[in-house]
Amino acid sequence: MVDTSPLRLAVFDCDGTLVDSQASIISSMVAAFKARSHPAPDAESVRRVVGLPLSVAMGRLLPHTDPGEHIKLENGYKEAFRELRRKGKVSDPLYPGTLDVLDALEKDGWLLGVATGKGHLGLMMTLETHGLVDRFQTLQTADSAPGKPDPGMLLNAMRDTGADPESTVMIGDTTFDIEMAVNAGTMAIGVTWGYHPQDHLQSAGAHAIIAAFHLLPETLKTIRGIST
Repeated sequence: MVDTSPLRLAVFDCDGTLVDSQASIISSMVAAFKARSHPAPDAESVRRVVGLPLSVAMGRLLPHTDPGEHIKLENGYKEAFRELRRKGKVSDPLYPGTLDVLDALEKDGWLLGVATGKGHLGLMMTLETHGLVDRFQTLQTADSAPGKPDPGMLLNAMRDTGADPESTVMIGDTTFDIEMAVNAGTMAIGVTWGYHPQDHLQSAGAHAIIAAFHLLPETLKTIRGIST
């Protein structure tokens, strides 16, 4: 008998959802600002813009300068991050339970994807570090679509896999992830171990919020419109 059930697609954010990259992000941001003789942003300010395209993030952190300066800061951030990686100082560990959850979802028949504000090269380096490249059927980055909360990355992920919005869920730690899902017409699950607080995720439109990765498979079974 032919299986006519819809394809189910779970799309994950990267920084703050799959990997704890806070230390390397903040360090690179501070280095970029210091190199341009700007006061370094505090850690909380940096956490608030994680997930946005870098030039947009720079604009929010330094709003009273021209876009050309934001591009220079973006380039400085990338150079600082490359230097950290060259020195072996980028670990970006997986959050507890990540591998077990990916295994469980694959066993349940979910297709897996990533949608991140990282560039493609940066995402590939992160996934390769943890041996995860082959786990995902679609990889969407800042190089393939407009940045979050524009729905482009999720629309591309659904196009790549053949999934429809009713059977697709975005899992992320920031309001930008949730807003992207809302804009794409998909479900959205917020996670509390990343960069934005729970009440902000709720206000952005999350259908559910989880505090630990092992709760994700059961949550997917219960949120409206997703059946397993």
